[in-house]
Amino acid sequence: MDARDRLILGLDVPTVGEAEALIRTLGETVSFYKIGYQLAFVGGLELARDLVRDGKSVFLDMKLLDIDNTVAHGVENVAKMGVNMLTLHAYPKAMRAAVAAAKGSDLCLLGVTVLTSMDAADLVDAGYDTDPRSLVLKRAEQARDAGMGGIVCSAEESSAVRSVIGPDMALVTPGIRPAGSDAGDQKRVVTPGDAIRDGSSHLVVGRPIVKASDPLAAAKSILDEMALALSA
Repeated sequence: MDARDRLILGLDVPTVGEAEALIRTLGETVSFYKIGYQLAFVGGLELARDLVRDGKSVFLDMKLLDIDNTVAHGVENVAKMGVNMLTLHAYPKAMRAAVAAAKGSDLCLLGVTVLTSMDAADLVDAGYDTDPRSLVLKRAEQARDAGMGGIVCSAEESSAVRSVIGPDMALVTPGIRPAGSDAGDQKRVVTPGDAIRDGSSHLVVGRPIVKASDPLAAAKSILDEMALALSA
């Protein structure tokens, strides 16, 4: 994969119209798009189908978690959409149900370990008696053993996670911020180049491109940094 295959643009905008305008602006520079809750609930799933028909890659960031039967049926229907990636929370029972449901499809299931907006204090508030890194590594091992296609984690943990999951699973890292940019509500952030060097296979970038005065230039700059890291 080259840098273009590894950059996932987060369509974190309030309307499908704004998403479509951004897609037109970026043209062939970006080929992989993430659709999450915000856009999904205003027509984003239909947009996902349109992107698939247009030859784009699509990552549905739904973070599924429910009883096994519900997760399985949800995954079966997502697989029929032809999208490339789908997230669910990395709980062992949910992951096993999802893997069984996706069998025979090309859908890459990603286990979400610990959200990049969470730090140690947030985990304590959520009832966990562990630190983010330890929980991420535990979830990564469980995802590997369940047969998942990949992991979502902070790039701060990507090197350690790569050593757990091996070379073949996808390692998708949000919380990517070019040097000097605002971290926003993310608490564990890394630059694009460092994320690639630490073993990330795909980078999810939202606000640094979406909110840029020139989104196309911002995307090209990030791609250049990724390409440089890949060539090192």
